[in-house]
Amino acid sequence: MQISKLVRNLGLCAGLVALCGVAQADSLDKIKEAGTIRVAVAMGVPMFSYANAKMEPEGSDIATAQQLAKDLGVKLELVQITNAARVPTIQTGKADIAIANLSITPERAKVIDFSIPYASLQTIVAAPKDLKIKDYADLKGVTIGVTRATVNDADISKNASDANIRRYEDDATLVTAAVTGQVQAISSQWPNVAEANKKLKAKPYETKFVQHEFMLGIALPQNNPELKTWLNQWIKTNLENGNLNTIYKQYHGNDLSPAVIKGQ
Repeated sequence: MQISKLVRNLGLCAGLVALCGVAQADSLDKIKEAGTIRVAVAMGVPMFSYANAKMEPEGSDIATAQQLAKDLGVKLELVQITNAARVPTIQTGKADIAIANLSITPERAKVIDFSIPYASLQTIVAAPKDLKIKDYADLKGVTIGVTRATVNDADISKNASDANIRRYEDDATLVTAAVTGQVQAISSQWPNVAEANKKLKAKPYETKFVQHEFMLGIALPQNNPELKTWLNQWIKTNLENGNLNTIYKQYHGNDLSPAVIKGQ
């Protein structure tokens, strides 16, 4: 009995050591030692991260990742994922961090960690001018599109459960749904609406109402205090010197929200 108990205890200890090893593998020292930082980016998001005419990743999140890797003095390895894979990618260690227009929410903070905000986004309900929508109640019976596993998905599901909700795997597919008339309205961000409006010239979408403004954080595995401290200081420095604002304005056409700047 004692030997069996000892074996079980040794097995438990080995498991704990293995878990600690995984956590250490994502630490700041390990990233520097490897000489490469693996950054997850959610592709198919207009202005944030998308494929350009040369089929190369581009956008404000891509440029932010490039600047971060440069300042850290390591090579950048982009891990291209969908919106739905953002949290699981960090949980499973497939990337060191995620710069993927990921909103800081209490639910996500239970399983991953976040830096201070580096940018923000407003979630909006948008539809053609002739569709009268002022609030969630007006969405009853309306076919509205959302990107799966986003704050938009959660918000519409909670506040407009009597709407006809259609979920799409990424923002690019959501934009296509709006352009092709698969939905009457969408809950998303303005960059996606602007992308749809490039083809919806006769009946462009307009903002019906603003749902929320969400702070975007760099996601990282939990229990990595050194990496989190470095990320926070990097964001503060690049907000103060204007680098993050320059990057954001280049792709979005406007400055970062005052809430991001004041939050520091």
